[in-house]
Amino acid sequence: MSSTPRYRAIADDLTHKIRSGHYRAGEALPAQRELSASYGVTMMTLRQALQVLSGEGLIVQRAGRGTYVTPASAEYPLDTLRSLGDDLRRQGYPLRTEVLSAAIRRAPRSLTRLLGDAPSDRRALRLARVRHLLGRPAVHQVSWVVEPHASAIRGADFTETPLYTALTDAGARVHRATERIRPALLTAPVAALLRHPAGAPVFVSERATYDDQGALVVMDHATILGEWMEIRAERKATDLSLHWVSQH
Repeated sequence: MSSTPRYRAIADDLTHKIRSGHYRAGEALPAQRELSASYGVTMMTLRQALQVLSGEGLIVQRAGRGTYVTPASAEYPLDTLRSLGDDLRRQGYPLRTEVLSAAIRRAPRSLTRLLGDAPSDRRALRLARVRHLLGRPAVHQVSWVVEPHASAIRGADFTETPLYTALTDAGARVHRATERIRPALLTAPVAALLRHPAGAPVFVSERATYDDQGALVVMDHATILGEWMEIRAERKATDLSLHWVSQH
């Protein structure tokens, strides 16, 4: 016989359903009487389980309105070379990558400027993706991968394989990155892809990643819904750590 208290088992089950997106951020949970009946327990036992979730910051109980899923805490550390997708996956949040396109194209001027080239016929892999967090589109990302890495990874399944993993497997030695983040308003084309109103506040991240010889490997441009993320800093005597924190 299991030694796990019944309320703890219920709390674990509800936690799994929240983490997996079965109950989404901001969504109301079923009424307490409905939950107690579905789990076959008394209201007292159910309320013990809800107290556990409340203490862990997963739910908020609003007087006269019910119980709601609170924003999930998901961080994207800016002081690492991992991608946004990698960091969210490491924290256990359900993240789905939708690949919009992946094709070798003529490099844009913004990329040739970083490469120090005059506009030419230089080619690069343009990888466009939408990141779905907790079942909803939250990030639009366009990555330009330069040669010779572009041809080496063009056949990868980016719905399952993170870009940096594909680059490492292809022999790229990622060494450093520079990133600029600025507030902006959501443009109409990206708004349609994120199923969100144009003009809404967003963060725009522009990141350039280099190898150990100083050569550019990837140029990224990500649009992140402002209502989903905020930036927080942890200041210590020896360093500064910056994080993206999900608000949903």
